[in-house]
Amino acid sequence: MFDALAPSSALQLIGFADVDAFRPIESMEDARSIPLDVPNFAAARAVVALPACRIIVMRSFARILDTAYRMPGGMVILPMTDDLQVNSKGMDLDARFFVALRGNDECHFVEPQTNYHAMIIFSPGLKDRGWFDHADDLRAYVANRPALLHTRQLLLDILRTASVQPLLFESTEVAAHLQEGLLLALDDLFRIDARPDRSTSVRGGPSTKLVQRIDDYVAAYPTAPIYTADLAGEFGVSIRTLGGAVSKVRGMSLHQYIRLKRLWATRARLLKGGGATVATCARAQGFHHMGEFAAAYRATFHEAPSDTLARGRQIRLPAG
Repeated sequence: MFDALAPSSALQLIGFADVDAFRPIESMEDARSIPLDVPNFAAARAVVALPACRIIVMRSFARILDTAYRMPGGMVILPMTDDLQVNSKGMDLDARFFVALRGNDECHFVEPQTNYHAMIIFSPGLKDRGWFDHADDLRAYVANRPALLHTRQLLLDILRTASVQPLLFESTEVAAHLQEGLLLALDDLFRIDARPDRSTSVRGGPSTKLVQRIDDYVAAYPTAPIYTADLAGEFGVSIRTLGGAVSKVRGMSLHQYIRLKRLWATRARLLKGGGATVATCARAQGFHHMGEFAAAYRATFHEAPSDTLARGRQIRLPAG
């Protein structure tokens, strides 16, 4: 996981050959470890900062860990491999689970082996997305498997981008796009409840109107970045309500719907032809991983984005 990465101005990458080298990191984070396999100790951390969150991907070591979390903006910890083993306060957790906390908690873990996990720490200024229902209590959730795998891959993509294209992170727009993709993936991971309240009309009028407002917004600002927190603020609803409305009316998550909207917006730009390139059209709609974009585009439209662009240029060629 770490072998393919190199440190950069956007990626802090640190390896620790022994526990004594690791101790200063723990002291800064109010954590105390008792290693269980000193001769085979090895640990590493990769850290990337986005506008309102920090990503820490960790290769841990066999240990007993006591730590005091102080997370006013909240945090999520999820497994990065399928062989994770950890015990938290007497509860055995494996790769089916992720944990989350907003507030403060004294936590106790036993890791019988080396584990790979990611910790995402959120700024207190990040708008509430309805994830943390219980303050000051580290809670374990059974993850939706596809959502977990998607989030994992997204985190790896962010690390690789920070390693090989660190200048992208100096662009506020690019960093915001990367963060928005991560936030949407976490929305799916928490499986925001899309079922209407029992008092809601079965016709779902408010949900339909809310999705229509999303459609109108996208139509009015076809090239603008689409951020769920901004949409929720614009419409005066919570992100949970926004996601529930899209799931009810469109039959997909807010993440999938916004992605689909962006794909269609990219297609419209490609069909304009002219001097545009596939990359510039895709990036204008928030796609910065061209391989992932091309795969999603082909799956949706059954042609490569370059084919769409070529057809758009032919359409715009002058007659004669």
